[in-house]
Formats: sequence, structure tokens, C-alpha cells
Amino acid sequence: MQFNSIHFMIFFPVVLAVYFIVPKKLRYIWLLVASYYFYMSWNAKYAILIGFSTIITYLCGIFIDQTSLNEGKTWERLRKGVLIGGIVINLVILFLFKYLDFAIDNINEILSAVNITVIDNKFDFLLPVGISFYTFQALGYVIDVYRKEIKAEYNPLRYALFVSFFPQLVAGPIERSANLVNQLKNVHEVKLWNYERIIKGFMLMMWGFFMKVIVADRAAAVANSVFGNYYASGTFELIMGAVFFAVQIYCDFASYSTIAQGAAQIMGIRLMDNFDTPYFALSIKEFWRRWHISLSTWFRDYLYIPLGGNRKGRTRKYVNLMIVFLVSGLWHGADWTYIVWGGLHGAYQVIAELLQPYKTKINTRLNVKTETFTYKLSKMITTFALVCFSWIFFRADSISVAFSYIGRMFTQLNPWALTNGSIYSIGLSRQEMNILLISIAVLLFVDYMKRKKNVRFENITDNENFWVRGAVIFVLLFVVIVFGAYGYSFDAQEFIYFQF
Repeated sequence: MQFNSIHFMIFFPVVLAVYFIVPKKLRYIWLLVASYYFYMSWNAKYAILIGFSTIITYLCGIFIDQTSLNEGKTWERLRKGVLIGGIVINLVILFLFKYLDFAIDNINEILSAVNITVIDNKFDFLLPVGISFYTFQALGYVIDVYRKEIKAEYNPLRYALFVSFFPQLVAGPIERSANLVNQLKNVHEVKLWNYERIIKGFMLMMWGFFMKVIVADRAAAVANSVFGNYYASGTFELIMGAVFFAVQIYCDFASYSTIAQGAAQIMGIRLMDNFDTPYFALSIKEFWRRWHISLSTWFRDYLYIPLGGNRKGRTRKYVNLMIVFLVSGLWHGADWTYIVWGGLHGAYQVIAELLQPYKTKINTRLNVKTETFTYKLSKMITTFALVCFSWIFFRADSISVAFSYIGRMFTQLNPWALTNGSIYSIGLSRQEMNILLISIAVLLFVDYMKRKKNVRFENITDNENFWVRGAVIFVLLFVVIVFGAYGYSFDAQEFIYFQF
């Protein structure tokens, strides 16, 4: 079920009610039942996959933990073998359901080029929702146990809950075992009523719904209109399409993580931050410290550092960076557009590091003041432009479409579109576009307060009376219900990252 559905509006209150009514020792079992129901509401048979992944990684963790005190090369080889086996089994499952058809298509392209009969088999598996997320979370757990960063979880039901915890199951954040497993062990200690915890949890959920149904789904209407008719659009519309897709994917993905955080917090469980004002970043490197934090740190800890990180010279560092970002692109989807998107972000960082000495010399000779507002603003705009450029590949149906889109963006100049009101004919009516622009201004203000003042949204009413805080939640709920993008013009927009 989706967060922005009537199904969830019924499901979540029921889960909360039972969670705080059942005997405390049974809370984690109730959450496990609720989590599997949540996942099976999409396709019940794919619960077998998440169950199989859970069993494999659970057994791997137990074996590695139980033999951790056994010394000798034989035991170490056994532990490493179990670790590698668990990783390979899970990645094979991920490959079969997400990448097999993509691999077959590419093999066919190569074979047909040399006049060899192509492979006819196409499996067309339905992609299990959230498979990339729960697979990486489970693999991170096994690696942490192997590294002795955590002890294995011996309770199979509690471990199953760690893998399937419903708020963050299908679109993250990809939780670390040290954070979530320990909290799940202590859910029996969560108090029934904690005013601060519950009020902040509901504020997070309402802000997440605001980002999704007011901002993201309206921005999607603009982006879909432009990308669907790019061949008849001019520079202004094409730039709008890229920018509004950037808004859409940020608000869509961040909204899911925010709702997940709020729902978990109401139940006394804190999930990690997954976004931290990424579009205020001053460089691509900083952007990736603020965008999809759970995935970028996962790749850093479990791929980049094991590859050697920056410890083996500059050339090896750049190679490692490119590997990580190409894999990150592939993680997002079985298509070359995602791989190019990831490669662009890797190239951005490599080029930035190569040019840094020259940039420093130029700034020194020209006496450029790098701490001024205007200098930082120029860096922010440049970073945002580079990110939007890469989003074109992420959103386009194919690489050829992306290049055609970019080509028209630089050649089909139509400056008159800035003044002739054509902005109100791209996917939205004048009223809907004005609502979108106002809501984006609100979003920028909230992100600015977090970036500059370190004021998180759920903390803005900390010093107010309870009736003021309740009123804020009520107003947000009212705005979401009244101005949410519902109905024939919008449909119920699925969260983008469900497909990953």
C-alpha cells in the first residue's frame, strides 16, 4: 500500500492502536505481522523473496557470530566464505528479478552485431517492490556482524522485523543494523504516551504528505508534460521540465523518508535522516553528503572503502569513485540511462578534484573572496544546474531521447516564453501552477531554516503551547486535504523510488 492512500490511513491507526494495547513483549511480533501485511498488499507471493533473503542473512549472521572467537585461518576462511555466500545469493536474486532482462537485451545487441542468433528468452519478472532497499539493508547487517561491529540477532522474528519494518521497507532509508536492531530489541520499553515524541512524529508525517501530494505530484504533471512532448518544446519549456523533475524527485523521495521517520517516531523508533537540504549544496560532493544519505553512506562503507577508498593514490581513488557511482546508477534501475546518470556524478567529482588546484590559483590571483554570499550563491546555482542536467538522463526513456532533449534545449531558443504566459500551459492550469510555485517557496524556506539556522521542521514549535502545536498539525492536514493533487488530472501518483 502507498502512504498516500486510504488503505494506509486505515492501516496505520489500527497498527498504532494494537501496538500500544498488546502486551509489551509481543509488540515486535505485532510489528512483524503488520510489516508483512504491508508488503504483501502489493503482491503476496513476493513475501517469499523477502522471507528467503531474511533466512539466508539470519543464518549467515548466526554462523559468523558463533565462530567469531574461533581462531585460525580455517575458521576465518569459513566465516569469509559464509559472508561471500550470503552476499552472492542475495545479489543473484536481485539480478534475476531486476537485471536479467536488461542483461539479455544487451547480450542480444552484441550478438546481433556479429550476426549470431539472439537469445529468445525474456522472463519479464514483475519487479518486487523495495527489493533493492531490503537487500542492501540485510547485506549491511551480515557485513557488520562479520566486521564485529554488532552482535548477531539470535531472535529470528526480531531479525525478520529488522529486514521488513514497514515504515522504511520499500523506499528507505536503508537502515544500519547498529541503529535499528538495537531499537527493535527495546520496543517493549516504549511508553504509551510521550507528548514530544508523538507530536513531532505527526508533524513529520504531515510535512511529508505536504511534500508529496502538494509539491511532488504537481511538479510531476509539469515534468511529464515536457518530457512527453520534448520534441515539440523550446529551450524555456525544456529547462522547466528538468527543473521541475528535480523538484519532483526530491519532494517525492524525501517525502517518503519523512513520512517513514514520522510513523516510526510515533512508535518510539528513530530512523536516520535520508535528506539534508541537498539543493543548497555548494558542490556535487556535498550534494551526495545530503542526498539519499542512507544509500551514499552504504556505498561508502561497503564498496568504496573496501575497494581502497582514497588510500591507494589519486588514480585509484578516481577509479573507485567511478565504480561506486556507476554501480549506484545501476542500483537505481536496469537501464543505461541510470548508468549514465551515475557516471555523470562520478565524472563531476573527478573533474572537480582535478581542477581544484587551478581554481584555487585563479581565485588567489584575482583576489576572489570565497566566503561571500554571492560566491556561495554562484556555486549553489552551478551545482544545481549540474544536478538538473544529470536528471535529464535519469528521467528520459532512453539515452537517445536524453541527447535529443539536451540538443533541443540548447538550440530551440524561445526567450519570449518568459513573458507570454506559456508557463501556464505546461501540464498545469494557472491556479494549479500558482499553488505549486507557492508551495515550492514554502519548501525552500523550510530547507533554508534547516540549512542556515539548524531548525528542523518538527522542532519549529518546540517552545509553543500544545494548542499551537496541534493547530500547526491541523493546518497542515487541512492544506494537504484541500490542496493535495488528487482527482482525474493527477491520479494517485506512486512514489518514484518504489520502482528501485
